[in-house]
Amino acid sequence: MSEILTKSRARNVFYGGSIFFVVVFVALTVQSHRYIVNTSTAGMPITEAVKLGKHVWERHSCINCHTLHGEGAYFAPELGNVMTRWGVTDDPQGAYEMLDGWMAAQPSGIEGRRQMPHFEITEEEMKALAEFLRWADHTDTQSWPPTDAG
Repeated sequence: MSEILTKSRARNVFYGGSIFFVVVFVALTVQSHRYIVNTSTAGMPITEAVKLGKHVWERHSCINCHTLHGEGAYFAPELGNVMTRWGVTDDPQGAYEMLDGWMAAQPSGIEGRRQMPHFEITEEEMKALAEFLRWADHTDTQSWPPTDAG
């Protein structure tokens, strides 16, 4: 009686299967990279101001208190849609003025309320931070946060 799975057949199955799954893996990787490149969720381009705003966000550790699209701490409000809440999504100057006014008024000193610290941010950095938050607001988050209040 001959063996069904000989040593050489087992080796051929192993090598053939390995090659097949490596080819499938490479094909899926290429397809996913093409999909990601051609279907951006950003509604605005990433400009130098947006990049600088992201650096300001990171340098001052805003994510330690705020969330951005659900990521971060839950001590302070969600900022992924703050420009929509303020009504300045499509107005760069208005976004800057609203953010600058808000930041200048901090800490508010209201008893029993969470207080945001005062940050020394230049006008250029404040405009860039406003642009970063506008960019984040234009991102397709698939209905996140679930409410307008964040």
